[in-house]
Amino acid sequence: MPHSLGSWDSAASVNKHSRHDHANTRKQQQMPEEAKNVESYMSEGAKVKGKLTSPFMLRYQKADTPYSEFPHTLHVDFYTDSLVVESQMDAKYGKYLPNQNKVFLRDSVVVKNILKGDTLHCKYLWWDQQTQKFTTDDSVQIYTPDKILFGTGMEADQNFRWYTIKHLTGSILTAENGLPNK
Repeated sequence: MPHSLGSWDSAASVNKHSRHDHANTRKQQQMPEEAKNVESYMSEGAKVKGKLTSPFMLRYQKADTPYSEFPHTLHVDFYTDSLVVESQMDAKYGKYLPNQNKVFLRDSVVVKNILKGDTLHCKYLWWDQQTQKFTTDDSVQIYTPDKILFGTGMEADQNFRWYTIKHLTGSILTAENGLPNK
């Protein structure tokens, strides 16, 4: 079972905000920790399974429900057992909920399986680290070497080796499948 983002091994510059005004402790508890140039590794056992990078992170540890935000993009490389990048995930925004072991991704979400050549595009996506799956109820477009699939709702493993579109709304065959290119 992979470790959550909260227990990933991280390297980043961190700036913990503190206030000298102790009269307003509630406000002080909600001040986030900031990290720049975040690089974090996910491992399973002694094997590296993923690497997250982000230019900026805010961590709200003392909120009622702790969370970390990646407001300026995040990128994750997922590795095979032989440390080859198998898939990649990018989004313009991410929010990690450590108590649920889930990450909410939105804005130009793209997941690629480098080895298969399949690419997912969607508006938002949930990444459940416990089940190691991606899910969405929104519209999806999946580009494969020979077709483009359109649908609503999807479930996939985090390496994008397999996926299931809940409601397929269409498909387009592409030139790579042997059709003449006009």
